[in-house]
Amino acid sequence: MNIVTRFAPSPTGYIHIGNVRSAIYPYLLAHQSEGEMILRIEDTDRARYVEGATELIEDTLEWLGLNWDEGPIVGGPNGPYFQSERKDIYHAWARKLIASGRAYADPTTPEEIAKYREECNKAKTPFLYRNYRPENTPEWEPGIPLRFKTEPKEYSWHDEVMGDMHAGPEVLDDIILIKKDGYPTYNFAHIVDDAEMGVTHVMRGVEYLSSTPNYLALYEALGLEHPKFVSLPHILAPNGNKKLGKRDGAKSVTEYRDDGVLAEAMLNYLACLGWNDGTEQEIYTKSELIQKFSLDRIQSSGARYDETKLLWLNGQWIRKIFTEQGADALYARTDGFWPDIAASATDKYKLQVLSIIYDRLKTLSDLRDMTAYFFSDPRLDLDMLINNKYLKKLSESEMEGLLKLTIAKLTDLESWDADSIQNALNELLADTGKKPAELFSLIRIAVSFAPFSPALHLTLSILGRDTSLARLNTVARNI
Repeated sequence: MNIVTRFAPSPTGYIHIGNVRSAIYPYLLAHQSEGEMILRIEDTDRARYVEGATELIEDTLEWLGLNWDEGPIVGGPNGPYFQSERKDIYHAWARKLIASGRAYADPTTPEEIAKYREECNKAKTPFLYRNYRPENTPEWEPGIPLRFKTEPKEYSWHDEVMGDMHAGPEVLDDIILIKKDGYPTYNFAHIVDDAEMGVTHVMRGVEYLSSTPNYLALYEALGLEHPKFVSLPHILAPNGNKKLGKRDGAKSVTEYRDDGVLAEAMLNYLACLGWNDGTEQEIYTKSELIQKFSLDRIQSSGARYDETKLLWLNGQWIRKIFTEQGADALYARTDGFWPDIAASATDKYKLQVLSIIYDRLKTLSDLRDMTAYFFSDPRLDLDMLINNKYLKKLSESEMEGLLKLTIAKLTDLESWDADSIQNALNELLADTGKKPAELFSLIRIAVSFAPFSPALHLTLSILGRDTSLARLNTVARNI
């Protein structure tokens, strides 16, 4: 079977975490079978259209490596790929339904519909528009809503995630096909587009499951075979009690990228949010995801969003890129994440700093706070020394004495390199009888005034002899 999937977002704002997962699964399924994924922009809701949203969608997919085979930019045989440019196509299909007696122009006003709803509310019965069909309808033309004339009956179908489904005639209704403005509703447009574009698998959120009987009725009335349905469970808020929303702390994908989350980590995390291959594996490359993905491993229940897990995974990917692709490969991604004071530093120096701090990063934006002391002298904060848990037992005079011993030992070094510095620090431990946690914490804070830093001998090596000794002297004089 030549699998064809599609991602069909609406350009109504930022691209949400849930939106992106709805692109990942169609991409994986299509590329697993050497099929195709289509990008289609569903922009018929002109009131909610946001300028620039389409470009944001395209940019996000390209960043994640989810390249589409047909759609905007790349073209293809089934265009146009913007629904707003396909009005004539929808109208042609609509006229087929009119000709077969399965659609009618609806002149009913919104006020009349509201009155019908109120009647049903008072009677405590479900509102079904089919019970209020106008008897004498005008000939349809754009400017008048067009409704589907349903023929209520039972429907059974299979969903690749939710299993065998069934619905009775009570859920079927006369849904709107073409709005007053001449644009189609989602309910009609996606069926026409999927049929014309040869889509074999429709993957979308589980919220559309309740509408499937109406879709099946439309497929039937149009004489079309319906594609396979794949209902994706919700991504839930961290507490698990509702669908994830922006108020729950989830940022847009663009915000995560700007905060230094890697594309590989985002793809990895979202692919596994509601799917697993039955193993304990947590780190997946895109090629591994394509190879291992399967519809039968998508869970039918919602998956909780966990930003802590995403950031952990991002840290793993930072280390993976550094160790497998090299320091230069990771450094190439750090542009824009260094502190402003690093602007005049050389690439060579920043690469050295990255090489000793990469394994502490959760995101690339951590570089701004974690590396500032490599580029300028930190603010003297003696309280950090005095309140450090390892230094509380030391008096100020003891700390001053230890710093002076350190300065003398390091001053005498013939070669300022990491190995020589480590040997000198080990000798200081023997000379002073102090524990590493005490002596090294004192030296580390004196040169960085940071909550934590990389291995001390590496930090001193990169800071250089003059800077290291100058900072130690400053603290020794002021303590």
